[in-house]
Amino acid sequence: MADSCLKVALPAPLMRLFDYRRPAGWPALRPGQRLRVPFGGRELIGIVIETDAAPAVPASKLREPSRLIDTEPLLPADLLALLNWASAYYQHPPGEVCATALPAALRRGDPLPEAPSRWWPAAGGDAKRPAGIERRAPAQAAALAALDAADGGLADPEDERLRRALRALEKKGLAVRRPGPWWPNGQRSPAPGPVLSDDQQRAADAIAAADGFSPFLLEGVTGSGKTEVYLAAAARCLAAGRQCLVLVPEIGLTPQLLARFESRLGLPVATLHSGLADGERLRAWLAAARGDARVIIGTRSAVFTPLARPGLIIVDEEHDASYKQQDGFRYSARDLAVRRAQQLGLPVVLGSATPALESLENARSGRYRSLTLPERAGSAQPPRVRLIDLRRHPPQDGLSAPLLDRITRHLRDEGQVLVYLNRRGFAPVLVCTGCGGVVECRRCDARLVLHRGRAQLACHHCGARRPAPAACADCGAELLPVGLGTERIEQALQAHFPDAGLVRIDRDTTRRRGAIEAHLAAVRRGEVRILLGTQMLAKGHDFPNVTLVAIVDADQGLFGTDFRAGERLAQAFVQVAGRAGRAERSGEVCIQTLHPEHALLQRLLDGGYRAFAEQALAERREAGWPPFAFLALLRAEAVRRERAFAFLDEAAACARDLGLEGVELLGPAPAPMPRRQGRERGQLLLRAARRGPLQAFLAAWRPALEALPAARFARWSLDVDPVELF
Repeated sequence: MADSCLKVALPAPLMRLFDYRRPAGWPALRPGQRLRVPFGGRELIGIVIETDAAPAVPASKLREPSRLIDTEPLLPADLLALLNWASAYYQHPPGEVCATALPAALRRGDPLPEAPSRWWPAAGGDAKRPAGIERRAPAQAAALAALDAADGGLADPEDERLRRALRALEKKGLAVRRPGPWWPNGQRSPAPGPVLSDDQQRAADAIAAADGFSPFLLEGVTGSGKTEVYLAAAARCLAAGRQCLVLVPEIGLTPQLLARFESRLGLPVATLHSGLADGERLRAWLAAARGDARVIIGTRSAVFTPLARPGLIIVDEEHDASYKQQDGFRYSARDLAVRRAQQLGLPVVLGSATPALESLENARSGRYRSLTLPERAGSAQPPRVRLIDLRRHPPQDGLSAPLLDRITRHLRDEGQVLVYLNRRGFAPVLVCTGCGGVVECRRCDARLVLHRGRAQLACHHCGARRPAPAACADCGAELLPVGLGTERIEQALQAHFPDAGLVRIDRDTTRRRGAIEAHLAAVRRGEVRILLGTQMLAKGHDFPNVTLVAIVDADQGLFGTDFRAGERLAQAFVQVAGRAGRAERSGEVCIQTLHPEHALLQRLLDGGYRAFAEQALAERREAGWPPFAFLALLRAEAVRRERAFAFLDEAAACARDLGLEGVELLGPAPAPMPRRQGRERGQLLLRAARRGPLQAFLAAWRPALEALPAARFARWSLDVDPVELF
């Protein structure tokens, strides 16, 4: 013990743990506790990973932690195991990985807050209640009524008058205050749900019967009732005294799913996402860790939520690229959810109408169990799909005559219309009518987008903004906006349908907290007849009165260079089309395109997403791309191009020196966007037919990269299982 040391994970960009000497007189430490430790000339908050490790130098030469923050482990053993695995798999520093799992206050080293106190009626208090208290002390009578009505205790009220009344009741022996749960644990009667279809019942029964680690792929056409299967599985999990963790790809999906889970399960649901204030997030995190929160719904980082009694993990819209973190610690929450379920021995359900090709191949090979919902729930029927050939019907401001006619008919029949364009702003390009030049970003190889509502030009890559110019800076001629954005379509729709009521839902209109919830509530109340938006509208929303979906520009992405471009486009089309006709009324989908004969469109029309996926998987197998290969991407950037590529050249030479057995090296090459945020960018792609050789190579290569001479002059990152090759 005298020669042992503590191994501590620190939030530093180094692929290692740090040794510290255990201070004399300290209590026994356990992995998962936080320490404040000296690091260079400052102090950092670290997580104990090992308590009796062999030091690299004599323990007497090690520095000591300055303070022990937690008396008990903050991160449980199962979560530490997941974080350690993720650090090794994604080749990311363990201290930064551990920090990702903590709310902001705990990362700063704040002590754990005390459990909130709650007020309860005193035992035997009914016999002590004085007669006429309503007349003599109305505030105390109101407090007693609040205590009687509170299920699970009454939280400390903010109202000072009520607080005084509760303290007065406490002195009289009519109320008691004691520490309460971190989350309201009141139970109310669950709202009844629809009778499950045979397919839904079979899926719910299969999940409930799972013993140990059981990964399920729940593939259901849009409107087939996947959420009902989630609810049935969650109800059985709760009945067994366990907790259920539900992941969603976007904050916008959280309110709708939260309301359904709370109503149908009859209990409060904790939420975890970036839109919460730090205090709210901490409260939900602690509630999950202590078992007070029975159901937790959250976005990507919620996969790291500590659970006292884990029982089931659900990943909704599992195909969504939002589950992959694109900077810093580049992890896949979907894949980590599966890994966590495996470590804990739990069932995990991945649900989607358009599963990722990797998930489909896992189901086809037997690694996942396939559950299918082939029909829409109730009497809802699949929507009719119509292609509008823009070569025959040239659009005006993005809207063709046949599309305007269909919108008019559906509005006249009291339906709602969803118009989809996955490009915000007014126009993506400003072209000079004199010299033909275009207005470009000074820091990126990208054109500036016109946002007419703010009279600004914006770069959607680096965030740069500047006032929209009145004329060309080079020749003084007029600038013409070219192309379509949601602002331009909004203007056109308002001109054609001024009395319909329209809401635009994109990143620009939903920045304020609660904005998307307010917009969607107006849609469900029927105050809005036309919904216009980007992919935010395509993900999991249920709009019962939408009878027409219009895809304004189907040609976006038809000719993308990324090998996943076709898959993403097919998923977006099927998802957004699935918003139409989800209730009793029939639905219709109109797709505007200059290429109605394109193979991808025809395949989707003829055989749906499954037909597309089967052919796409065959093409991927032939070309050697995921899921039949495994990738890692080394990115580098520097102010000068030669410095970025000097590092990549050294990295490639280092890779060859280490031996590339079972691993193929592609590049170095410029990134698809060579300059971004004022820095020149390049990349080096690694491909392997099997995961094992790639992981073994990365484990040796990653530390060698840090020691390369050119690494001092370039920023670089390693992305394992990248979903974006740019």
